[in-house]
Parts: sequence; structure tokens; C-alpha cells
Amino acid sequence: MHTGTTQGLHYEIHDGPADAETVILSAGLGGTGAVWEPQMAALTARFRVLRYDQRGTGRSDPVLPAAPSVEAMARDILAVMDATDTLQAHLVGQAAGGLAALALALDRPERLQRLVVVSGWSHADPHLTRVLAALTRLLEALGPAAWVEAAPLFHYPPDWISRNDARLRAEAARDIIALPPAGVILARLDALLRFDIDDRLDEIDLPVLVCAAADDILVPPRCSRWLATALPNATLDLAPWGGHAFPELAADAFNTTLVAFLTGED
Repeated sequence: MHTGTTQGLHYEIHDGPADAETVILSAGLGGTGAVWEPQMAALTARFRVLRYDQRGTGRSDPVLPAAPSVEAMARDILAVMDATDTLQAHLVGQAAGGLAALALALDRPERLQRLVVVSGWSHADPHLTRVLAALTRLLEALGPAAWVEAAPLFHYPPDWISRNDARLRAEAARDIIALPPAGVILARLDALLRFDIDDRLDEIDLPVLVCAAADDILVPPRCSRWLATALPNATLDLAPWGGHAFPELAADAFNTTLVAFLTGED
């Protein structure tokens, strides 16, 4: 593994087989590349893998641009590509990372090969807007501890939370320390809520795999169904269980689908 920093963005390069194509992994609101750990073994067996911490999160610069936007997040992906001599790559993004992937596909499609959008959207669905508004008020009124305590309710299925309560409580202390400042979270949330490319989806003609879970209560699967319908060259894969965290909780099934799509073997 090789690490580096460019324009305040921390990244990791995991070499795959000789002459392997590159896969870039872009995380959700949490922003850190570590969220993709359940996918790393499956991907590095076939690809050169590049993952990074989004601006304002993890080991990257904690300061956001003056006007945070999904388009700025897309430009950060491009900056990492340029810094690592990555002319073209497959791009896999979850939620916020998926929105950045769509924005980059609109701006610089020649830099991308295949696109995977996990729990993404082209405009803020009313349900999603209500959830993010509630989380925003929680963070503003009660602070980061309340945010960390509430977050699993929107990421994991109820039965999984019941079985893993001890794990979640143990992770909460770590998560509070790693949480970006409230101002960063709120600015990133606002950027996601302002994102709207409904009238431009037909411009993205790259092969796109749209993935979601049927029981995701953060980003309703209807958002992914709409993307799969409106994008000219998209395939929908709907997992039956796993909530917003299905790439972690149902990693084997997700990884099989992911690798098959990226290799063209689907």
C-alpha cells in the first residue's frame, strides 16, 4: 500500500495484479475510505484500488471550501486521480460519494470507465430530506454524542442493531472522537440536499450499476429505482436486507455483484 496527500486530500493506493485497471472508492457522509474495508480483498484481487478521505473528514484537510458542493467533491476525486497518475478509472460511490460520482460523470466522462452508485440519488427525496433535517436539528441542539447515538438507527436494520448493541456502544466512543466538526457535517449535508441533476441524467451514458437495499430507511430505494430508470445505460441491483449499510452487512453478495459488473462479467 502507498499513501499520499494532494491538495489536502489523503489517499491510499492498493496495488493489484500487473496492468490491472483502477477502481476508486468514494465514501458516504462519513467520508473516510475505511468504510470500504469489507470490499478491499475482493477488489484488490482484480484491480488497483484507490480510496481516499473526503475533504473535511478523516486524515484529509478539515477545512471545506467556501461554498461546499457535490461538484466540488467531484473535483476532489479528479485531483486524486491526477496526483496518482490515474488517467481513467472505475468509480464506486456510496450516498455522498455516489452523488460525487454522478457529478464527475457529467463533467469529465472521459476519465471514467464504469460507475457504481450505492444508495444514491439525483435529487433530495422528501423522505431523505426529512431524515437529514431531523439529524441536523439533533446535531445542532444536542451535539455530537446524540448524533453518534442516533446514526445507527438510520444505517442498520433493527434486528441487526438488537443483536449488536454491545458492539455499537463500544464503537460510539471511537466514533465521537473521529466525527468531523459540526460545522463540517452541516455544510456537507446542505451540499447533498441542494444536489439536483434530474434533468441531466440522460447525459450520462457510461455503464452504471445502481445498488440499494430494500430496507434502507435513510435513502429510500425508490431513489435508486429512479436512477436506474432515468440513466440510459444502468442496471439496478436491489439487496433484500442490510439497510444503508448493506455493503458491510451483506458484503459477500455485494462484492460478487460489484466485481462482476466492474470486470464486465455480469
